[in-house]
Amino acid sequence: MQRNASIASEVDDRAALIASLTATVDTLTQQVAALTQQVEWFRRQLFGTKSERVVASDPQQMALGAVLPPVDGAPAPAGRPVAAHTRKAAQRDAAAESESLPFFDESKVPIIEIGLSTPEIEALSPDQYEVIGEKVSYRLAQQPGSYTVLKFTRPVIKRRDTQAVVSVPAPSGVIEGSRADVSLLAGLLVDKFVYHAPLYRQHQKLTDAGVRVSRPWLTQLTQQVIRLLMPIHEAQWASIRASRVIAMDETGIKAGRDGPGKMHQGYYWPVHGDREEICFIYANSRRHEVVEQVLGRERPPDRVLLSDGYAAYEAYARKTGIAHAQCWAHARREFFDAQAADREASAQALEMIRAIYAVEERIRTDQLGGESKRAFRHDHAKPIVAAFFDWIDRQFERQGLLPQNPFTKALAYARERRAGLEVFLADPDVPIDTNHLERRLRAIPMGRKNWLFCWTEVGAKQVGIIQSLLVTCRLHGIDPYTYLVDVLQRVGQHPASRVEELTPRLWKERFAANPLRSLLHSANR
Repeated sequence: MQRNASIASEVDDRAALIASLTATVDTLTQQVAALTQQVEWFRRQLFGTKSERVVASDPQQMALGAVLPPVDGAPAPAGRPVAAHTRKAAQRDAAAESESLPFFDESKVPIIEIGLSTPEIEALSPDQYEVIGEKVSYRLAQQPGSYTVLKFTRPVIKRRDTQAVVSVPAPSGVIEGSRADVSLLAGLLVDKFVYHAPLYRQHQKLTDAGVRVSRPWLTQLTQQVIRLLMPIHEAQWASIRASRVIAMDETGIKAGRDGPGKMHQGYYWPVHGDREEICFIYANSRRHEVVEQVLGRERPPDRVLLSDGYAAYEAYARKTGIAHAQCWAHARREFFDAQAADREASAQALEMIRAIYAVEERIRTDQLGGESKRAFRHDHAKPIVAAFFDWIDRQFERQGLLPQNPFTKALAYARERRAGLEVFLADPDVPIDTNHLERRLRAIPMGRKNWLFCWTEVGAKQVGIIQSLLVTCRLHGIDPYTYLVDVLQRVGQHPASRVEELTPRLWKERFAANPLRSLLHSANR
């Protein structure tokens, strides 16, 4: 009896040990899968392409540059004799060696004309030759600095009748009493925020060009100009908030101090409206309530918010009662990153999502819109979407899918967001993803690599203001430099009640055909 009890106790101990070992194996398997995914991601970042494009490859297709090995015993290809001949010398027409189509915009690029003499006519008198034309060639050149000093000479006149001494006043500048011309102010902002040249580099460039100014002066100019543009930014933000479909995202920025030697982690919340306008709103956190602070506590019921899978957007949509559309590119990214865990099943998911995007490409090609676009999505994309989610349900029925497996996470990500991923099928105004927004917010990460952080939160807000206007200029095909030169001269005299006319979208309609220029433009003509 005692022996049986001992055996039963030993069996229980072994069963518990087996259960413990099984749990350990499952945990280690999940850790291996997660680490494998991380290693694959780091390998792609270091050695491979970062693009998520899936390139279809034919196993029978040879690689570029590959050469078939010679077959043993195969005869060499026979040569083909070519009859000897004498090639006729080409006759050149010297007058035809001229570039008829310049590779630059003559209205923007200054031209220095250099005349070349012909040695053959130096010993001839003018009556011994005749100029019958000219040939033009172009070379792109660069000077050590592109800065110019405008010297205004103003005569001082004494009238003999009244003995009064008069002189014309100096031209007024955008910033009262400043030595900076509007062309310098615009160039300063464009170089920093479009081409990501920090102010200290621009200061070095000024010094090398022979201009002696202080670095704080450049900072002060930047701040003063952005403050002038704040009403225009507010008008653009009001236009975006009135949009029916709004796309929103967030990206980090270091701004302000968070202790000794540590910068505070803030965030830009870029918001894209349905009129091709964008604003970068700064907030000092990524908390859920920031979405409500940015978009407002109430939204009309017919509005749509398009975003990624961050829970803050879903919570805001539930609270306000608006529709919440979600991004298919983010859902696709989950399956792309899960290829290391289950390559075959991930490939099936990517193929079905590719078919959905093929429908969108057809819509763009055929330039469909409105009801035609909605009907085309209903007939072609909706069946693929339904099949995709049916496939996801079948995948969950498979045995052996661990909860922490990257492929399982990708399936759960898509299934939990099914309602948001299907919004675009019934609403032709809703894009399929947020790629249009992510392409535009790239200005922040690109600048962050150059100027790293903002010293203060006020500086971060100012960066958001200027980037909102400059990125919107790109959206509407406007040259940012031309826009700033014009608007900085108008902002002080334009009626405040019509400030929205100075936003890039409306400025293009009203002023782009005949923009205000700087005095430097007149001097160069």
